[in-house]
Amino acid sequence: MQKKIVFILPILALLLSGCGTTSNSFETSVPAGDTGISLQDQVSQGATSENPDQSVSSDASTNNKTSNMPEMIIDQNKTYTAIMHTTAGDITLELNAKATPITVNNFVWLAKKGFYDGVIFHRVIKDFMIQGGDPTGTGAGGPGYQFDDEPFTGEYSRGTIAMANAGPNTNGSQFFIMHADYPLPPNYVIFGKTTKGMEAVDKIATAQTTIGGDGAMSKPVNPVSITSIEIIEK
Repeated sequence: MQKKIVFILPILALLLSGCGTTSNSFETSVPAGDTGISLQDQVSQGATSENPDQSVSSDASTNNKTSNMPEMIIDQNKTYTAIMHTTAGDITLELNAKATPITVNNFVWLAKKGFYDGVIFHRVIKDFMIQGGDPTGTGAGGPGYQFDDEPFTGEYSRGTIAMANAGPNTNGSQFFIMHADYPLPPNYVIFGKTTKGMEAVDKIATAQTTIGGDGAMSKPVNPVSITSIEIIEK
């Protein structure tokens, strides 16, 4: 299985991405902030912490996946807002369709398809970020396809939403929302920002955790899940 893992400087520790070893499967993750984990200690998230040998298929027949890239369904001249209903409260996101149409289209398409319904935030790190979008809840799942990065602007500031990846041009369904400002390298496509509901982000980020597949205290003991994502087009 293809394992998506992103490495950054030791001061950043782990990133939000992971993949397998075949073209059919992948995982996504973000750096784990200043956790004290060195590059040598970084662990691919293609396996779960409970069973390091376990891999997760990304075939279209499993994990609510589709093998096809989404068709373009958004209008760049319109505005798109996503209301992410979670078990910790609602998070309202303003999506930047004009600057990052491919990435926003992917998120909107998956949301409308119900892909994210029931998906947990599988990796959470206080004062860094919360990561979700994997239908398997392991960090190794995705939609069954990958798509290229696109140019973007912005900083990884509190409330920013960006794509998790395993390296250049390996975007799928996993994303992260920043819990705090953090000086990440510009390797993760920023496609929107939180406009309401940061209290829900705070609740998710500060929940009790145990050691995750990245070697950090990042695996939520009682994961928060997305119940649905409502897309508003104007």
